[in-house]
Amino acid sequence: KLAEGVGKIGAAFYPKEVIVRFSDFKTNEYRNLIGGELYEPKEENPMLGWRGASRYYDPRFKEAFILECRAIEKAREVFGLDNISVMVPFCRTPEEGREVLKIIKSQLDDKNSKLKTLKIYVMCEIPSNILLADEFLEIFDGMSIGSNDLTQLTLGLDRDAGMLTHIGNEKNEAVKILISQIVKKCRDKGKYIGICGQAPSDFPDFAKFLIDEGIESISLNPDSILKTIEKLAEK
Repeated sequence: KLAEGVGKIGAAFYPKEVIVRFSDFKTNEYRNLIGGELYEPKEENPMLGWRGASRYYDPRFKEAFILECRAIEKAREVFGLDNISVMVPFCRTPEEGREVLKIIKSQLDDKNSKLKTLKIYVMCEIPSNILLADEFLEIFDGMSIGSNDLTQLTLGLDRDAGMLTHIGNEKNEAVKILISQIVKKCRDKGKYIGICGQAPSDFPDFAKFLIDEGIESISLNPDSILKTIEKLAEK
């Protein structure tokens, strides 16, 4: 089912690249599923807990992640959608990235030429991704900025705590400085850099800032695509 769902999107845009982000549900989201409480720990702050890359190599979740890899393999191999790339979310350290890459490559490598062309990106949503960009870019093919989490972790604002949102958002100067740094770093190294956070959809002026910095791609909410394209057409 996962391969079919991914395949629908891959086919809709073929042969243009489609980037599929691996699962990044938090423990509270998994616990809310039927039977979820049997498998998921209860965390005080799931946003900063067991999510993203930290799950993939953990024995409690590794088998599920392998199924995700097999679904990608099926979409690329059986369906022939070799325009599909993958992205690892919430990867805190380069060491964590290497652990995850071992699993991905053990499932997808050495099968045939189509899989050897697979691009593997990493989300850039933790300040460590930017501070250690050289190391992350040694092992990944590029980055996609997650502006929601990057803002949360730069300003110390819990995304789930709506009562603090008045303090700052993605347009905060500290966040913009970090984004400028990583866009420049990726461009200098010839690596892909895009953004898949909420900010460009919410703030057209933020989308203009990204283009001025040299971002390669911007993802938008469906309801904001036309109005944002219109405002950015000249740039």
